[in-house]
Amino acid sequence: MNIIYKKIDELKPYSKNPRKNDDAVEYVANSIKEFGFTVPVVIDKKNVIVAGHTRYKAAKRLGIEDIPCIIASDLSAKQIKAYRLVDNKTQELSSWDYAKLIEELTGLIDDIDMTKFAFAPIGQDEEDGPEATQDLDEGEELDLADFSDETFNCTCPCCGFKFND
Repeated sequence: MNIIYKKIDELKPYSKNPRKNDDAVEYVANSIKEFGFTVPVVIDKKNVIVAGHTRYKAAKRLGIEDIPCIIASDLSAKQIKAYRLVDNKTQELSSWDYAKLIEELTGLIDDIDMTKFAFAPIGQDEEDGPEATQDLDEGEELDLADFSDETFNCTCPCCGFKFND
């Protein structure tokens, strides 16, 4: 598989793309600004986007003229159609280990503003504003008991995510 660069105006969004991604464009644009264009857009032989519509929109917003692409030349038309759906659907199937997520975010708090990528500030309830937080000393670990199922009073019926109302 070869990565090639294409002029962004040569690419064509797939007109029947069922994924609604406009809310993610700002965060993907922030990611591209912070880390670079690290994941190529997948296109077919006619330059129609197979996977990467959000990255394409973010690149347009940022004024990027040449973007990395991979041509899915080894896939049939039906495989391309299926891959468009599978690429998006499989992202829905993963979930977070929240204790590990908080540990990772805590390790970045002084270096990278993760709110630019849609992460809520650590210790802040989106509705109630900042809560009291405790800074961890070097080598100190989070108490995972603070994140047990009993800590939360609500469970999402779709994904099982536990939270407080």
